[in-house]
Amino acid sequence: MSLTKSLGRFIADLSPNRLPEAAAQVAQMGFIDCVGTMIAGRNEDSVRILTETLAPGDGPATLTFGERHAPAPEAAWINGTAAHALDYDDVALRGHPSTVLVPAILAEAEHLDASGADMITAYVAGYETWAELFRRDTGLLHRKGWHPTGLYGAVGAAAACANLRRLDAETCAMAIALGASQSAGLMANFGTMAKPFHAGRAAHAGIMAARLAEAGFTASTDALEHPQGFLHAISPTGTEDRDGDCKAGTAWAILSQGLGIKKYPTCYCTHRAIDGMLDLVAGDPVKPDQVEAVTVSMSDYFATVLRNHRPETGLAAKFSIEFCMASGIVAQRVGLRELTDDFVRRPDIQALMRKVEIVTTTQYDPEMPGAAPQDQVTVRLAGGRVIAGEPVARATGHPSRPLTRQQLYDKFADCLDAGAAAIPADVLFPRLSAIRSAAARDLTARP
Repeated sequence: MSLTKSLGRFIADLSPNRLPEAAAQVAQMGFIDCVGTMIAGRNEDSVRILTETLAPGDGPATLTFGERHAPAPEAAWINGTAAHALDYDDVALRGHPSTVLVPAILAEAEHLDASGADMITAYVAGYETWAELFRRDTGLLHRKGWHPTGLYGAVGAAAACANLRRLDAETCAMAIALGASQSAGLMANFGTMAKPFHAGRAAHAGIMAARLAEAGFTASTDALEHPQGFLHAISPTGTEDRDGDCKAGTAWAILSQGLGIKKYPTCYCTHRAIDGMLDLVAGDPVKPDQVEAVTVSMSDYFATVLRNHRPETGLAAKFSIEFCMASGIVAQRVGLRELTDDFVRRPDIQALMRKVEIVTTTQYDPEMPGAAPQDQVTVRLAGGRVIAGEPVARATGHPSRPLTRQQLYDKFADCLDAGAAAIPADVLFPRLSAIRSAAARDLTARP
């Protein structure tokens, strides 16, 4: 059976009673973290402009857990953009799964009045579909200029929404084929409003793909594996696996890959180096005016993604290792309050950024494609003293170094404060923690 059809059958057959308990728990964490980052990003200019331009009418789906409502497709588009606007959302599978899946599922679930258990199942359907595509190509999509979140996300969201709508196998295959034809996202747009737009647009695409397929709109049921199909079209090297057996539903990727919960609101490629810098200055505080040079060792791939070497805005600074190192020295933190235009433009930050150099390697960690085996930070001070940080192989928040429950709540509460949430953190966090026994509309209801 073709890959597209096999995935269609997997999506149609997946039900709450077939989920491993650990898979449901990962999905629940994805909902918690994504809702937090969505609310934190709700007042960003990208979200405001998109909302004003779309000008959605009233509907059943809640916009960013606030007072306004909209039709589900537009709500998913806006909410997905908000969730990714600060680049604070979780990471896995070479992209940001929850920032696409959660907005699409939540909006459509409010429309359908679906249960939390069905939402969790839809998330796993979307995650496993994304993972099936991810594992079939070892090439690094960023090198080709692709933003994987926009590419894989449209297909994953289509799978999630098809499952939520309980479509049959043939119709599910049509839905993910329609999702594939809406895949988009360019790395050249990193550091601008277009990057979170990729995530929101993928969430919107997923809802529309499932709805169109259910209404009889057709697509090719070999759209993923065809020689002119999705996998070959996006492959950086043309070495994708189009013929192998589908593993979705048998080898659970959500258990082996999990989710990396971000500790810092910057590109994930910066996180290991930030950990290293913050550990370094915590043990031996550094005066900015004493710094002669900062050296960051990382993979050439990470360095390619971190394309902004002299940022002047908070958005651009999210993709600048130079900024992250300067912020770590000056503020001894890299958080939401540092990712502002005013902080980035401070003379001491700009001066320190010019002292950061990147040393790259082409040796990669076999378990983390594109990453070096470890990243390391070294600081040279006036007088010749050199302070070397400990090498960091896994960032804080990686599945092997997970945030504690308290750290997850603290991040969630900070996000709700940043977004001036209508629902307090001590109300919304428990709701999302008990999502499987709730209904979609209960989650967004104001107290």
